[in-house]
Amino acid sequence: MAQRTANVAGTPSAPAARPPSAWDALRYPVFRSLWLATVVSNVGSWMYNAASGWLMTSLSPSPLIVSLVQVANSLPLFLFALPAGALADMLDKRRLILALEVLTTVFSAVFALLITLHAVSATLLLVFIFVLGILAALEAPAWQAIVPLLVPESALSSAVAVNSVGVNISRVLGPAVTGVIIAGLGIAAPFWLDAFSNAGVIGVIFRWRTPPRTALRTLPAERLMGAIRAGVRYARYNHALRATLVRAVGFFLFASAYWALLPLVVRSQLQGGPALYGTLLAAIGAGAVGGALFLPRMRARVGADGLVVLGEAGTAAALVLFGLAHQPWVAVLACLLAGISWIGVLAMLNVSAQTVLPDWVRGRGLAVYVTVFFGTMTIGSALWGLLAEHFGLGPAHYVAAGGALIALWGTRRWKLRSGPAVDLTPSMHWPPPVLAEGVDKDAGPVLVTIEYQVAAENREAFLAALVPLAYERLRDGAYDWNVFEDTAHPERMIETFLSDSWLDHLRQHRRVTRADRAVEDHLQRFTRGPPRITHYIAARPQRSPH
Repeated sequence: MAQRTANVAGTPSAPAARPPSAWDALRYPVFRSLWLATVVSNVGSWMYNAASGWLMTSLSPSPLIVSLVQVANSLPLFLFALPAGALADMLDKRRLILALEVLTTVFSAVFALLITLHAVSATLLLVFIFVLGILAALEAPAWQAIVPLLVPESALSSAVAVNSVGVNISRVLGPAVTGVIIAGLGIAAPFWLDAFSNAGVIGVIFRWRTPPRTALRTLPAERLMGAIRAGVRYARYNHALRATLVRAVGFFLFASAYWALLPLVVRSQLQGGPALYGTLLAAIGAGAVGGALFLPRMRARVGADGLVVLGEAGTAAALVLFGLAHQPWVAVLACLLAGISWIGVLAMLNVSAQTVLPDWVRGRGLAVYVTVFFGTMTIGSALWGLLAEHFGLGPAHYVAAGGALIALWGTRRWKLRSGPAVDLTPSMHWPPPVLAEGVDKDAGPVLVTIEYQVAAENREAFLAALVPLAYERLRDGAYDWNVFEDTAHPERMIETFLSDSWLDHLRQHRRVTRADRAVEDHLQRFTRGPPRITHYIAARPQRSPH
């Protein structure tokens, strides 16, 4: 086969120009190998999820306790995703993933051994699910952040979609065979298979070499808490990412109902066993795989927002069917519809989150998305389990369906970014600060003033053009921003912003993108001449030598 992709460092090179395809990402050997290994690993993970839910129904009949399986799976991602995202941006992503994959294998094997010895209680089951969830949480942002290192930007949407297809292929295979394996080999067998299912991932990551760090990474690494604050600040002031997060909350809060309550629907409402439970989980996966095949066509027809609306409406309909399901065929229909709806919404949200983040904050930005995703799933799972405990499975599903429709209406103004992706590569166009003498990197706070000359007729247009620039300053590291006009000379406008330290301000210079430069160039249309930039550092009295 012709060498199309990876150089010795593992950086993909662009293939010859051709019409884009939904499967473009699989043309890159490292991505393809990792994708195949991940499918195998995810088959094991879905076997583990299905077996855990079913094992809990035999350890405790309480709807609330059973729903805590989903809580224990998702809560770690809510609690640890932000620190994990900071670590992903601070450390070598390959080494971080490799270490966590090995730890996951060890803990999974210990878990399987305890189940084999019949030494697992409901509490111990939740504890191990939670511990393994912590390892998954620490890995998730780094795992998502390496995708742009495996394929070029032109194939990023394909990579996200192909990864979603891989997850749902495993979702079909894993649960479908879990019931058969439990019936033939016992409840411990799926856990043993899961423990060693990620051997292929470990092998590919071990052999892969990440691209060398660019020359831009010459500043000291951020401290953990500072890196977390920077990620949260970026999410707060990035409107496109905030829209993605709002739409995610509106969907996952209510879609979590069928994930949390499905084991009880099978055991209590359908009077079924593990084979039926595995079949229904497989039906969700099959619906997702089938839906993924139509994603490009549907997105071209209705757009990203339209596809999310259809997915939210389909989820509400599926929830109603789950509440009505007293025959297996109704439950299968509900699962197929749920899977189709899930992939439509999830794919659009994932692509949106990936494409609005520059490299320097990609891990943390994705961690914010993961935190919202799994935090909402955690709250939703506990909520629907509690509701089912007091009012029954049917009413819990009906309330979730109604809430999904209300959320669909309430989040409609938050539009996902569509159209060509903006250029988020560093522009490096800010001139270096003029220094009379050396400056301590920890000195601060730093005040930056930018003086503009603005004609009276351009005043309103200038102030309007400053709005996106204000978000840029705050997003990239400033903690305060203002604009002032001179009372004696109304044409003199001064923009000010504050950073915590000189080092933080230097990082701002590295974070400005080419898209930001276009915003600044647009602002210059309403000014006379270039702006005058001045830097100030907080003055501190010199200490006496005695």
